[in-house]
Amino acid sequence: MGTHVLHPLQQPALKRSSILFAGRKKVFTNLGLLIVLVPVALLVITPYLWMVTGSLKERGHFSEPPYLFPSTFDFSNYQKAWEGAPFARYFLNTAGVAAAVVLSRIVLGGMAAYAFAILKFRGRDLLFFLYLSTMMIPFYAILIPLFLLIRDLNWINSYQALIVPRMVDAFGILLLRQAFIGVPRDYLDAARVDGASHWHTLWRIVMPMCKPTALTVAIFSFLFVWNDFLWPFLVANDTDMRLIQTGLQAFSGRYLTEWTYWMAGTIMATIPPILFFLLAQKQFISGLARSGIKG
Repeated sequence: MGTHVLHPLQQPALKRSSILFAGRKKVFTNLGLLIVLVPVALLVITPYLWMVTGSLKERGHFSEPPYLFPSTFDFSNYQKAWEGAPFARYFLNTAGVAAAVVLSRIVLGGMAAYAFAILKFRGRDLLFFLYLSTMMIPFYAILIPLFLLIRDLNWINSYQALIVPRMVDAFGILLLRQAFIGVPRDYLDAARVDGASHWHTLWRIVMPMCKPTALTVAIFSFLFVWNDFLWPFLVANDTDMRLIQTGLQAFSGRYLTEWTYWMAGTIMATIPPILFFLLAQKQFISGLARSGIKG
């Protein structure tokens, strides 16, 4: 039985039909995704929209009646919230603690990741596995002994209590290690031939080549410190030592909560991490892609 061969004039028409079918299929696929994703996106963004509009409502009209959009927009709530609590001090404390934690996690985490990824010594993989297993232990399990240790060191209401327990992070070391493994060995061999020390190799060769991953670790660490509440609440009760999240408790009293001012303060507290993420978004995505599991 012979094979049917299309006439040369029929081939362009068949090709156009295939392209048209593929285009329609893509349109219907995108339409289906929109039908699913738009309601989900609205569901996710509604609490944030409520927070924004709640910060603009008149005092005492936050939840009675429970409407989403206010009839009047009172932008003075932000000024009153800023003046109602020492937010400048809270921002300064949080920024200083976040900078110290980010720097320590990059420096100490980079050295640990270099040892686990580049150096060869007995028990390296076992030690890395044991260190990595600490990620499975919830923070609440070590909260009490850690607090007792800080108390015995007389570090309550001090920057040491806010910084030292957060200086090293297993997840950050994992990201950096996986990125360091991907560094071509030719660069390391060339540095060794030139007589470069491990310190020089780490900070002049390996770390610059893994800058997106280091920035990813910095973003995670910054957001963690900026949004942390429980630990600063326990070890920094003094007003001058509070961080931004614990400082928002100034609007929550025993019998009354100033919801409009609280929402206004929360909006102001979310602006720095949003700007930080937007500025480093490209490097953040690249760092996550480069730190995938290899080998």
